[in-house]
Amino acid sequence: MPQPNNGLSQYLVPSLLGLVIALLVIIAKPEWFPALSEHSNSFTQTSNNSSVLGQVSYSGAVEKAAPAVVNIFTQRLVQQQQHPLLGQSFLRRFFNNQPSERMQSSLGSGVIMNSEGYILTNHHVVVGASEIRVSMQDGREIDATLIGSDAEVDLAILKINLPRLPFIQIADRGPLKIGDVVLAIGNPFGVGQTVTMGIVSALGRNQLGLNTYEDYIQTDAAINPGNSGGALINAYGELVGINSAIYSQSGGSQGIGFAIPANSAAQVLADITQFGKTIRGWMGIQVQEATPTLLARLGLPDALEGLIVTGLALNSPAQQSGLMIGDIITSMNDLPSENAKSAMNQIAALRPGENIRIEFIRSGRLQSTVAIAGKREKPSK
Repeated sequence: MPQPNNGLSQYLVPSLLGLVIALLVIIAKPEWFPALSEHSNSFTQTSNNSSVLGQVSYSGAVEKAAPAVVNIFTQRLVQQQQHPLLGQSFLRRFFNNQPSERMQSSLGSGVIMNSEGYILTNHHVVVGASEIRVSMQDGREIDATLIGSDAEVDLAILKINLPRLPFIQIADRGPLKIGDVVLAIGNPFGVGQTVTMGIVSALGRNQLGLNTYEDYIQTDAAINPGNSGGALINAYGELVGINSAIYSQSGGSQGIGFAIPANSAAQVLADITQFGKTIRGWMGIQVQEATPTLLARLGLPDALEGLIVTGLALNSPAQQSGLMIGDIITSMNDLPSENAKSAMNQIAALRPGENIRIEFIRSGRLQSTVAIAGKREKPSK
């Protein structure tokens, strides 16, 4: 049996004792060893910053928002297209029992906005409906009443009467930014409540030709038929938009969906429930973008940027403020005026009686004036 090496033991014991003492000193006085402290802090910081790289799951956001998103089923009476031959009197005798009307079903989504049971959805989801049925995530179903709608922004307000209603919170974390994570919740193709994820692809889309007033959030979260009126939420389960439309050549999602900003939708909800209609500001002004072609036609320098006043309603707020046809508006309330649709949205967002400061160019000189917004009356059909 081999014997222990007394010479090796003579050096091993003191070495181990020294290592133990060194570890105790490092633990007791880490500030004496800045290199080690820096390495430790770096590791801690990397661990803490893992949340910045993206959440592993958005289940918390979905659990918070999904109960307030409802499925909407509608019935509407539609006229059947009659075959031209049936217009002949001798054929009508044989087909006089053929119905000229039929019931058509459609589906969509909606968002419960408060405990009183008011639901935001799209106007096109419920327009012409003779029956509106709402199905909730918890299995409850009930008929809904149409309180009012605004076709100019494609929004409608429904009302249901049920106890213990979940409702959604509107996002209040500062402005939405391109690149923010968003989730779309709705009822695509009637398969049941579905959640899809994407990011904010663009903001302020307004030349799509969908509605009179457009200020859309664009997202690549999958939005399909049946998602209309559903919720677009942030990573905290708060409402940022009402899903409204898609750009598609196939009828399905192609990564370009549009949602109405939640704050704008909430203002329509407040107006319709309080006044029965949406209240918008009015200036009585017509404008066009100052393109080089238009500026050349008017004999103006092509370097000018803004909106050219091309029309003024008699005794309108714009005319009373001193604006004249041919003026070039450069800003309104300190916001640059470069897009006619954006300017129309900005004016519509005013409440009647509010002031709007306008800067404009006339005869090469920058001038300013203040107009008092009037109340826009809905145009007659």
